[in-house]
Amino acid sequence: MELATSVDVGWTLVAAALVFFMQAGFAMVETGFTRAKNAGNIIMKNLMDFCLGTPIFWLVGFGIMFGTTSGFFGAFDFFADGVVGEGYDWTTLVFQTMFCATAATIVSGAMAERTKFSAYCIYSMVISAVIYPVSGHWIWGGGWLSEMGFHDFAGSTAVHFVGGLCALIGAAILGPRIGKYTKDGKARAIPGHSLTLGALGCFILWFCWFGFNGGSTVALSGNGAEVASRVFMTTNLAAAVATVTVMCITWIRYKKPDVSMTLNGSLAGLVAITAGCDVVTPMGSAIIGICAGFAVVFGIEFIDQKLKVDDPVGAVGVHCINGALGTVLVGLFAYYDGTEVAANGLLYGGGAGPLVTQIMGVAAVAVWVGVTITIVFQIIKHTIGLRVSEAEEIMGLDKPEHGLTSAYADFMPVVPSVLGTKAAEQAAAEMAVPAAPEQAVPVTKVTTENGRHKLTKVVIVAKQSKFEELKEALAAIGVSGMTATNVIGCGVQHGAAEYYRGAQVDTTLLPKMKMEVVVSKVPVDTVVDTVKKVLYTGHIGDGKIFVYDVENVIKVRTGAEGYDALQDDD
Repeated sequence: MELATSVDVGWTLVAAALVFFMQAGFAMVETGFTRAKNAGNIIMKNLMDFCLGTPIFWLVGFGIMFGTTSGFFGAFDFFADGVVGEGYDWTTLVFQTMFCATAATIVSGAMAERTKFSAYCIYSMVISAVIYPVSGHWIWGGGWLSEMGFHDFAGSTAVHFVGGLCALIGAAILGPRIGKYTKDGKARAIPGHSLTLGALGCFILWFCWFGFNGGSTVALSGNGAEVASRVFMTTNLAAAVATVTVMCITWIRYKKPDVSMTLNGSLAGLVAITAGCDVVTPMGSAIIGICAGFAVVFGIEFIDQKLKVDDPVGAVGVHCINGALGTVLVGLFAYYDGTEVAANGLLYGGGAGPLVTQIMGVAAVAVWVGVTITIVFQIIKHTIGLRVSEAEEIMGLDKPEHGLTSAYADFMPVVPSVLGTKAAEQAAAEMAVPAAPEQAVPVTKVTTENGRHKLTKVVIVAKQSKFEELKEALAAIGVSGMTATNVIGCGVQHGAAEYYRGAQVDTTLLPKMKMEVVVSKVPVDTVVDTVKKVLYTGHIGDGKIFVYDVENVIKVRTGAEGYDALQDDD
């Protein structure tokens, strides 16, 4: 028995550590799907909601959630020692603390880029102290919903729906980001700055979800190992099927598979399967994944374009919609006997009872969370304020909220010598000594050919992939001097039509190469014909050629002007 207990506790604590690491996943998803000027603010919020929520849940929330006063409210057990009711201990306290932090951090993404940091800290603490624990008591703490047979194994409703609904209401009260909607109400896409970070966060969350769902068995002894194995299988399958579903939907609707939406599809599948991962079959989990894929795509579009609620990361579609959906679908697809489920789902002969119970549970939690979080947001809005100023939002929250110029290292080139060092003093001394006369080239004006050759500047904007070919072609016709830079921009088409989570991007600035040459001896027509021959494919984006008259060219080293300034005199 001691060995079995130790294994069970060790298993649950490892799972708790994985759930904690979900904070990193949420931080990366939210940072990647928003703009770089807010990255530091987002990292700070994801750090502090956990660090504020941990002591608050210990002080107040754990007692409310697992106390035994009534079916609607646990108890006030301040400074909990993990023993507030029969069967609860230190392991429960640690494990549930991680879940509480997850519920609070979901809100951050939907309200990103325009929320005061102080306001975020306050409502995050309220969620951890009261809102999450009360509904959590109903579901997991022996409350009235659990007595009815409501089944939410790992928190589709208890964690994700609670956080997602708070996010929806908060984003609606807060209002959209500046520039998100046109005057006629059309949604504009505001892409995030790093899909790489977003994808990293998605993979972290997927990995940690095995602890989130699998660890909710809280034991491997008895039949716990079999249940944990089944949970791993159904969790992974639902996420994968949801991801494929979203890829196919966006490929059909937007003509290309949407990367950010597909990443959200993975998370949607994970959220949806969380409630019933222990009681559904692999076939049931696959169907739940398909449903989650459709729900997240059309849910995000509806929230963004119809409700006009600005959710930068899609948190409402992922957590609120799919949290509710996954919980309700337990009433259809429950098959295996669970510790809480009253009967099999409707599709397996269990009747409509379980389905009705699941719907009632989601509705009850929605009422509790909706009312309480609305009150909290309104109080904050009319006291310290919920939203930053317009100037601060445009600047980005990193600077005004945290005094952070940039969340990223500055890789701009710097002067190699540093003031105050011997190297700098030596360099300054060398610069102060005039060059020897015989080493200098006398400055003279040489204009013998200036009147016979017209000076013309040709600017070429083209695809970066054409650079080497274009450089060789120009050199072959005698163009020796050229300047090339990497730029971003678009033509009259404003870039090919692209979509970001269902909203069309107004202007797509694509990476291009800009090459500038000034010619005199080489005919301009020859340059233009050569460039056209190299760049032409017949498709949008081949590039542009701009031709300008040049008044004069002066070579600084020799003082030569006009035609002679373009010649090699060495």
